[in-house]
Formats: sequence, structure tokens, C-alpha cells
Amino acid sequence: MKRLLLFILPILIIVAVVFTVSGIMQARFTEDKLMDDLQRKAKAVNESLEVSARYILINNDLRSAKRLVEGFQRRERLQGCAIYDKEGNIFAITQKFAGWKDKDKPYLKDILAKRVPRGGLENFQEYSVYSYIIPVTDDENNVLGMVEVIYDTSYVFTTLAALWKKLSVSLIILLILILLTMLLIQRQIFTLPVRRLTQWFTHFQKGETEKLKPFEEKGEFGKLISEVEQVALGLRVARKAVTEEAHVRIKEELWTEDKLRDLIHAKLGENAFFVVSNREPYMHVMGDITGTPKCIRPASGVVTAIDPILRACGGTWVGHGSGNADRKFVNSKNKLGVPPGDNRYILKRVWLTKEEEDGYYYGFANEGLWPLCHMTHTRPIFRGSDWQMYKKVNQKFADSILEELPAKNPFIFIQDYHFTLLPNMIKEKRPDATIALFWHIPWPNPEVFAICPYYHEILDGMLGCDLIGFHVQFNCNNFLDTANRLTECRVDTEKFSVVKQDRETFIRAFPISVGGPLSAGPTSLEISEIAKIKEEFKLKDKIVCVSVERIDYTKGIVERIMAIDRFLEKYPQYQGKLVFIQLAAPSRTHIKRYHELISEIDELVEKTNWKYSDGDWKPIIYLKRYFSPEEIKPYYSIGDLCIVSSLHDGMNLVAKEYVVSNTVSGGALILSKFTGAARELTDAVLINPYSIEEFAEAIKFTIEMPKAEKIKRMENMRRVVSENNIYKWAGNIITELVALKKS
Repeated sequence: MKRLLLFILPILIIVAVVFTVSGIMQARFTEDKLMDDLQRKAKAVNESLEVSARYILINNDLRSAKRLVEGFQRRERLQGCAIYDKEGNIFAITQKFAGWKDKDKPYLKDILAKRVPRGGLENFQEYSVYSYIIPVTDDENNVLGMVEVIYDTSYVFTTLAALWKKLSVSLIILLILILLTMLLIQRQIFTLPVRRLTQWFTHFQKGETEKLKPFEEKGEFGKLISEVEQVALGLRVARKAVTEEAHVRIKEELWTEDKLRDLIHAKLGENAFFVVSNREPYMHVMGDITGTPKCIRPASGVVTAIDPILRACGGTWVGHGSGNADRKFVNSKNKLGVPPGDNRYILKRVWLTKEEEDGYYYGFANEGLWPLCHMTHTRPIFRGSDWQMYKKVNQKFADSILEELPAKNPFIFIQDYHFTLLPNMIKEKRPDATIALFWHIPWPNPEVFAICPYYHEILDGMLGCDLIGFHVQFNCNNFLDTANRLTECRVDTEKFSVVKQDRETFIRAFPISVGGPLSAGPTSLEISEIAKIKEEFKLKDKIVCVSVERIDYTKGIVERIMAIDRFLEKYPQYQGKLVFIQLAAPSRTHIKRYHELISEIDELVEKTNWKYSDGDWKPIIYLKRYFSPEEIKPYYSIGDLCIVSSLHDGMNLVAKEYVVSNTVSGGALILSKFTGAARELTDAVLINPYSIEEFAEAIKFTIEMPKAEKIKRMENMRRVVSENNIYKWAGNIITELVALKKS
């Protein structure tokens, strides 16, 4: 259709321009002719009135003057007459033009002085009239006054309007005839042959040779058929070989990129795979110093988890284009291939206005749903305006996704609390789509969730899914209880599903994880970076404790620093020996609570360092900026222990990243029991981050733990993470979806 428009549109534009120019010329000719006729008529009438006007002005006969001008009251087009004295003052005028006296007419003095007639269009009240004035002189050529006739010009504009209407109708009919003719030609010479070719190719691809009919087209189409046949045959043979190889790899125990790719192709076939999240996996931002754009990975657990999946199996990631240079790198459909330099899948960026981002993301999602779902005693805020923006953005994402979906059975994997309304919006337009939503944060109990004034709409939207996943079974139970108590539905406790309006949504626990098989150890580049870090921060012979977080009140950063303070206070023998490195990426700084948190952490770090600093040593190294995954890995490697002290967390991938990355230092993990990761990493030292005394004792216990026990614990945790990696997580979700659809 686009090519057809490119062919037809110039023709239509040329015809329209030529027709319009011709119409303008015809309209101007008609207008000039009508105005010329009007001037001749006015001149003739004025000349016939001159004798009567001369008599009236010589004799100062007001009665005759009124009788003369009122004779124009009943005429159709010649609607008025005025007689002026030799000073230019109106002597008599037709009653309907009584207001003509007040009109400013600077040209009267010129007519009296030069004794030259004057005609032209004049504005009177709310319409236009034509005025023609001639001077009246006596036998000795002395000016006695003037006589003026006034014509209604509406018939001129009516005639022109009728002409333009006729020309417009003719142009529209002509354009429609041209368009229909070109469509018919295009159908005969292009569409029908291509349609027959497509049908032929479809049957050939499926191996339905009995449905193949001789293709009658010769010439170039005949050559194309021959080439298509060869390509299709080669693809069919190659696909069979790949399928057989895939079935062999699926049986392998350890999950890898290849095994996940094979599973998706085997289970979903050629169906398109779509991931939707607020955060984009790669964003382009302007460099701070050079001013040139650079590509970075956002600090996000969702990105850490989902990017390897799409790298493995391909597909499309739909996300908010939030980088200030993002628009420079997309095509006309707002898409680009990622990762840069090694394109594995497609990223489609959705653009949001500042008002939309403030209301949907910073407002409803992160001042409302985020604190509602995290039991950290931060009060959620729900504004009506934020909710409207949240709905608007969900619809914008739905529209963006719907225009990408293939004709049959697409699979859409939605991430997190930003898109609770999205599943239902998509299902309404595409009921054949398979939709899964993974909820990356905790799900509260019904009493807490009922605080949200829009819980009905949120639950209705989420129950448009075929499958909803949570990290742990406890959150699944909370969701089922919430649905059962807050909305009209039927909860099946045996199948762990929710049935609402004949649609069944299954609820399952899928503990998320990180990348694939463990690496043998740090690369030469990482070893070089480790050496630089140790030298820069003077870490030789120091006990190094690391933490990696996005700055958030749920992560327990304040409690962590207080525990370090208490540990050094309680066990002064470790002063000068322990260094705590906190890598912290600022986020959501527009929100007041986050802004206050940043100030609170800054103050606490400064206070603790001031309290214990001795010479070159200070206990806390606080690095507050964005770190890429490549920059973080060396810190994991040098960490003798890693602290994850979240106050409430759905999973926490930092704990798992540390376990798989720290392969040389014999590290140890201190882990909050309020994280989902604590259910799997049972060999970590589990703590209650609210208990500062317990926290400080756990630090001492971990430091003094025998090396053999540290190694044993880390090996056990590495085995858990390796066997239950991100590819197995995705594979379990795909397998569950396929099984549920078949049941």
C-alpha cells in the first residue's frame, strides 16, 4: 500500500495543483468581469441622476432630495443613494444607509478638488458594498456637491462561492476516478500475481505438494518462482536438521542459551516473542565531558535477568525510551538492533512526555504501588491525576505492542508492576495472544493491597493474563487470597488459578536467577581492574566487604552502615582492617523520599568515617554513581564478604551475582532473611537487618568463619545458582505456559 501511495500520490498532487491553479484563474476572471459590470452599471445610474441632483443642490430642495434617495429603498441590488453638498456633508441619504453618515471617508475631499469620479468596495456594518461617487457641477463647472450610489455586492461573492463549489466537486470526482483506475491497474499487474505467488509458496513450505498448481506467470515472476522453490527446499532440510539437534540439547541437564533457544522454538514454534518492561535494556545518553552519545546498561534487576533470555532466543523488547539521546539511534518505527555491535534482538522504544513519566512512573508506580508492596513502613501516595496518567501510558504501550503482533498466537511476557492494566488491554484486541506477567516485587496481603483505591481495575487488568509469576510461593498465596477477597472470581486452590468471566489465570512461583554456567575465573582484563581498585583504595591486607545497590529505602543501606558502625565500635580490633565498599546508583531522585534518603546516607557515611578514620584508612568507601555490569564484577571478585540487607525484596539478584562472580577470594554472603533469595541460598549467613546488634554479630561471625566452611558454603550456593539459572527460569515459564494452554 505504501508503494502504491508513492506511485499515485504525485499524480494526484499534480492533477490537484493544475486544477486548483486553473480554478483560481477562472475565479479571478469571473470576479473581474462581475466587478467591471457593476462599475459600468453604477456609472450609468450616477450619470442619469446628475441632472436631478444638480437641480436639488441649486435650489436646496430637501424634499425632492429625500424623495429621490428613498426611491432606491426597494431596489434589489442598487440599495442606496446619497447626495452631498459642496462641503462634502451628506444632504440626503437612503434610510437603510443612515449609518453611512458616520463612516470615515477621506476620499471625498479629493473628489471635490479634482472633480474625478471614484468607485470601490467599502465595508459597511458587517458586509461589503460597492460605492460609486461623481461630482455634480453647474454650467460654469463650479462644484455643487456629489451624488453616490451604493450597490449590494453579495451576489458577486455568492457567484464566486458557487463557482468554487462546482470546481471542488469536479476535482474530487476527478481524483477519485484517477485513484480507482490506478488501484485497478495495480491489482491486475501486481497484487494478484504476488498473492498467487504467496499462496504457492505457503503450500510449498508446508509440503502440501498436492495443492500446488502450475504457475502461469512468465517472465520475471517465473524466474522468482524458480528461486523461491530452491530456497524453500533448502530451508525445509535445514529446519529438520536443527529440530533434531534441538531435541538432543533439550535433554541436557544444565540450562544454557542454546537449550533455552531450542525449547522456545520447539514449544512456541515460529510465534513471535515479546518482552514488555518500563526499563529499556540499553539506553543512549550524551557523554558528560565529550558531548558524544554513549550506550549504557541501566541499573535494573529486570534488565539483568531478561537481557540474557532475549540474547539467547531473539524477539522484541518494548520499553520506555528514557535516554536523552535515544531518538538519535532508532529507525522510523522507533526500533533498533541490540546489543550494539552484536544485534541479537530488537528494541522498540516508546516515548513518554514529562507529564506522563511523572504521573505514571514517579507518581502511581513508585509513590503508590512500590511502597504498598514493600513492607518498609513508607506510606504509599495515590493521586487521581497519577492514576489517569498510569492508565494512559498502559494504553500507549498496548497500542505500540498491538501494531507489532503477528497474525497468529504471539507470546507476550510483561514485566512488573508498571503494567497491571496492559494484559487486559491486549486481550481485548487479541484474545489469541498468550500473555504472562512476572511480578518482580513482593505481593502484600489483602488488607494492605485494599489500601489502593484502584485495586478493582488493577486486579481485572492482571487477570487478563494466562499466567502470573512470582518469586516465591508466599507471594502466590497472597495474590490468590487478594483475588478471592477483593474481586468477584473463583479461586481454584488445587490448580492454583483464578477464574474470572470464563478466563482462567494460573498463579505460579518461579524464583528468578542470573546468567548461565559459571566462569572459570576472572579474565586478564578483570585481573587488571582488580589490581587498580586495590591500589586506588589501598585495600592490601584489608578485609573487604562489598555491597551493590540502587539507592532505595527497601535495600536497607542505612541499616547496613549502622551495623558497620556498631561492629567497629563493639570490636575495635577490626578498626583499620575492615573496609566497606558501597556501590550505589541513584534513582528516582525526583521523588521526595528518595531525595531525603540520599541526604541521610551521605550524612551517615560522613559521620561514620569521621568517627573512625585513622591516617589513610577510612571504614566506608561510598561510590555514588552508575556502574555497568562490567565495572561491578571486579568488586565482587575482591569482596571477602558481600552484604545484602534488604528490608523487603522479591528476590535480590545482587546476592546471586556475587555468588557466581566471587570465584577466587573465598568469599561469604550475609543475606537478609526478608529477601526471596534467602529461600534458595540457605548457606548464606541470614540476618534480620532491623536488628543492628544481630547484624553486627553476623559480620564478626562471617569474618571469623573458617576458610574451609566459607568455601563449602559458597560451593553449595554456586551449585544452586548454576543449576537454577536464568535460562532454566525462562524455560520453566515457557514449559508451564505451553502445558497450561494444552490442558
